[in-house]
Amino acid sequence: MTGTASIYPPDRLVLREVGLRDGLQLVRAWPDFGAKAQWLTQERAAGVRHFEIGSFLPQARFPQFADVEEVARRAATLPGLHSVALALNERGLRTALATPVREIALVVSATDAHSRANQNRSRAEAIALVRQAVALRGDSGPLISVGVSMAFGCSISGPVAPEDVLSLCDDLLEAGADVIGLADTVGHAGPDAVYALVGAARNIAGSVPICVHLHDTRGMAIANAAAALDAGCRILDGSLGGLGGCPFAPGATGNAVMEDLVFLAQTKGFDTRIDLDALIAVREVLQKAMPHEPLHGALARAGPIRFQQAAPA
Repeated sequence: MTGTASIYPPDRLVLREVGLRDGLQLVRAWPDFGAKAQWLTQERAAGVRHFEIGSFLPQARFPQFADVEEVARRAATLPGLHSVALALNERGLRTALATPVREIALVVSATDAHSRANQNRSRAEAIALVRQAVALRGDSGPLISVGVSMAFGCSISGPVAPEDVLSLCDDLLEAGADVIGLADTVGHAGPDAVYALVGAARNIAGSVPICVHLHDTRGMAIANAAAALDAGCRILDGSLGGLGGCPFAPGATGNAVMEDLVFLAQTKGFDTRIDLDALIAVREVLQKAMPHEPLHGALARAGPIRFQQAAPA
């Protein structure tokens, strides 16, 4: 297994592009393999290095991911690119392990109702899959990351107690997760809740990194991302153009806009090593491949700042 700290250095901010996975879950049309390869290549050239490239899900139900193995092989040819792919069951897990994907993402829901809707299994069964993934990957396999969906509130079950999420994080650490994600799957959170839960989760996790995955359902994604950064989170998920949403989460809409996350990070003094102009230009690939799919984002509308702001006196 590759060391987690070499992939997610604790002293650097990592912005992960999840558009090729989460961003394509609800679209009516999707990029073909050539457009996906172009998306990867151009966004990598803009400076992004971490990508969720797809899901190992049944092709009959999710044809937009039918080429995930081919995308994984292409990603492996791009220097410095770290690929992540989702698996929701043992079949998907074993298929993912046979590819060059460098990180396998699993999901454990904070509520049992969403777990059964999303994966047709209980939370206990979902945690058991994490243990199985850790055992199957052995000492030299990919990282195993686990996202806690509905961590800030569930559109099926209602409020979620922070202590329940933290208890779940304990279970995932015991199961051997290399990375733990906290997901605001349907946009219930505000900055105070994000700051408090991220801080508490980091205290529990120790050296295991915490990732925050935000949706902009109620327009709070950027404010919540700022709170996560202030709480010490150093991995944030975003999607180019704000694509995305969970098909098993009523009310879910797109992810935090990747371009806007980059700008936020820069205003807070982080060196993202991402060229905003080049990143915004990648939207052309999406617009050509999915001309009827709306893209979002303040940076794409207003553009980056074109002058150096003076420091306060």
